[in-house]
Amino acid sequence: MSIAFPAHPLPETSSQRDPARMFDQVLVRWQDQQSDLWIFGYASLIWRPEFEFTERRAARVHGWHRALEMWSRINRGTPDCPGLVFALLRGGSCQGVVFRIPAAQAEQALKDLWFREMPTGVYDPRWLRCATAQGDVHALAFTLSQSSPSYCGQLDMQQYRQIFAESCGRYGTTLDYAQRTYESLLAEGIDDHALARLLKLAGK
Repeated sequence: MSIAFPAHPLPETSSQRDPARMFDQVLVRWQDQQSDLWIFGYASLIWRPEFEFTERRAARVHGWHRALEMWSRINRGTPDCPGLVFALLRGGSCQGVVFRIPAAQAEQALKDLWFREMPTGVYDPRWLRCATAQGDVHALAFTLSQSSPSYCGQLDMQQYRQIFAESCGRYGTTLDYAQRTYESLLAEGIDDHALARLLKLAGK
């Protein structure tokens, strides 16, 4: 099942990346498994999954970490005043949540998820081994290459303060996004110390 995207890439993507082609590749990989679909959430997917699921588990991924180091010029900022969103970057480990979607609903859920996460093709979708208390699962995760133009790296404290104070996109502010993610992580028993330090810059 191919899906259509705008002919012209949005500012957060490279014209060399085709989200529809990337979708087809992921779909074929999942179909080859002939099983339920697992999705790994590490930020907003935890508190706003927007798909039906039959199981939700706490999970940890090794070799990747969550970081507020991805420019957002649409969802949480604008081209003139970019905001930030979380990315899954190489190195370390990341605690999050995996969601299980039954095979019968997985294709439609994957299509809906693609429109949300991949309209610009900015992420590198990967199947990652996720450790859970009930055993390991292989889940689809949206990772970011540090060679991506959307990767901002570690900013200085004044830049974070300015972004928290000013950046707002079609889904709201960077600050609200970061705060809601932090609260949802705490509800899962996950204390993200790096995020807590950043939020203190905004007086949170």
